[in-house]
Amino acid sequence: MKNTTLVIMAAGIGSRFGGGIKQLEPVGPNGEIIMDYSIHDALEAGFNRVVFVIRKNLERDFKEIIGNRIEKIVDVAYAYQEIDDIPEEFKERWQNRTKPWGTGQAILCCKDVVKEPFLVINADDYYGKEAYKAIYEYLAKEQETKTKEGGLAELSICMAGFVLKNTLSSNGTVTRGICSVDDNSMLTDIEETYDIVESAGCAAAQRGGKKIEIPLEASVSMNMWGLPVEFLSKLECGFAKFLLELDEQDLKKEYLLPQIIGEMVRNKKAKVKVLPSHDKWFGVTYKEDKAAVAAAIRSLIDKGEYPEKLFGK
Repeated sequence: MKNTTLVIMAAGIGSRFGGGIKQLEPVGPNGEIIMDYSIHDALEAGFNRVVFVIRKNLERDFKEIIGNRIEKIVDVAYAYQEIDDIPEEFKERWQNRTKPWGTGQAILCCKDVVKEPFLVINADDYYGKEAYKAIYEYLAKEQETKTKEGGLAELSICMAGFVLKNTLSSNGTVTRGICSVDDNSMLTDIEETYDIVESAGCAAAQRGGKKIEIPLEASVSMNMWGLPVEFLSKLECGFAKFLLELDEQDLKKEYLLPQIIGEMVRNKKAKVKVLPSHDKWFGVTYKEDKAAVAAAIRSLIDKGEYPEKLFGK
């Protein structure tokens, strides 16, 4: 087994969930939350450490609901994402900022606690078992390659590529990174696309203020990235550049992983292997999603995919 870490981004406010902490909503028969199933699948695949990225004001509830329990079965660490956790020279300029800085900053918060290849996931998304196994195998193989060759010129990244139709919500629109992939399963571009909803045999969406149509079989990113530890130093440099170039009037723009990695690919700073997954995604984006997620979990338990109780809960 290679040392590999699962990083779970759980600091999101969840405004579309209509109040409450959506990441901590119970969906399993014994009060399990989506993260329980994600951690189960990651450990089963070979990951041997978990880092939770949370907000400080979430810490007590988070540890009571899941953190203290998971610490009994695997090595756990915490990273804290806060709006004011930015380089000192930018703090006065952005003191009125109220929106978090996005997934790029969330992962950057891990720079002092992650020392090995790692997998990034969202706390409120269920991904299925296939992608965890594929990403673990990729990260383990890349570790061996780097050891033998003494490092690689480009960062070697992988991502789980989901089928768009398997990632849509029946209760509202979603945001996805729409991927362009070459014949060798390498990512050539990724475009953050908003307000995606199934419509008349395809997906309708918004991109750049224009309405577009996307094939339902398109490959999409669900923020499930396999990353080398060197990526963290690239993030740190990029975040300072992002803040320096940001318009002071734009108080909502975020530092986002798909945009960061997409730019690295275009500039030949990274290569990204797209590992296809045909599992069906589900998640708690809207209040109405919770019942459907609970029903999906129940079905997976009945099929023998999971035990009735996870981790002795």
